[in-house]
Amino acid sequence: MTTAPAPARVRIAATCRALTDSPAFSLTVLAAILLNAVLLGAETYRGFATEHAVRLHWAEHGCLAFFTLEMLLRLAAHADRPREFWRDGWNVFDLIVVACAYIPFVRENATVLRLLRMVRVLRTARFLPQLRILFIAVSRSLPGTVSFLFVGAVVLYVYAMVGWVCFGSHDPAHFGSLGRALLTLFLLMTLEGLQDAIYNGLAISRLSLFYYGSYVLLASFVLVNVLIGVVLNSLDEARELDNAALDNATLDTGKTGAGAAPATRPGEGHPGELAARIADMRQALDTLERSLSTGPSATRNQERMTTIA
Repeated sequence: MTTAPAPARVRIAATCRALTDSPAFSLTVLAAILLNAVLLGAETYRGFATEHAVRLHWAEHGCLAFFTLEMLLRLAAHADRPREFWRDGWNVFDLIVVACAYIPFVRENATVLRLLRMVRVLRTARFLPQLRILFIAVSRSLPGTVSFLFVGAVVLYVYAMVGWVCFGSHDPAHFGSLGRALLTLFLLMTLEGLQDAIYNGLAISRLSLFYYGSYVLLASFVLVNVLIGVVLNSLDEARELDNAALDNATLDTGKTGAGAAPATRPGEGHPGELAARIADMRQALDTLERSLSTGPSATRNQERMTTIA
């Protein structure tokens, strides 16, 4: 049985997919990203950058050409299923980062171009699974972090107003206005200068100990632990999402491999397997036939024994 040859688009996609999915290709792209980061760091030294300006310029163009070739290969790898390319957020991110270097305004602006080159370093998360999980966890924790910031801002505002009312006239350097009170309490959230603040408060009133103690307990321990809990929960969700994405990719690869093989009908298979199945079915039928033929005679013999007894 002969099958029609696969279309050219499918063959090109399969070839490019085999190349982009190989470990050597991933390591090469990761090395290029790290080289881009080293070049960015080297340009911060004015003497070195001035002396090797031409070499650095050509090295940057070489990195850009390599990243462009990489994106073309990734696009070609999804030629037979273009929607899958846009469903992957990393593909979209990489395409935007590379394509922005060819936009006239960005290409002519040295500051924006330097920032864009710095963003390329974030692409290392694509090739490092643990770093990718951390990025996903950070994005998943944003809603919980916003809620945490709102609660923290309310607590900070309330304590700042209380501090302004109680200590504003006695300690104007720290609680003379709402802004200064907010800055003081924000620094105290990190427990920086807590000892001096408590001593200054005790000189005013002993109740300041309750004020600072409750604030530190609520802001530095309770809220921070809540934030840690949100991040850890998002980290677990990110791991589950990453594992699910890997499983889906494995299934898609299996389906693609099965699609590349010659198609067979449900009733078709290897001749040896079909012969073995037919032999098993015949043996089962013979066993069933023998059991049916011996069944009535065995029943009659049992009835005769019962009558004699």
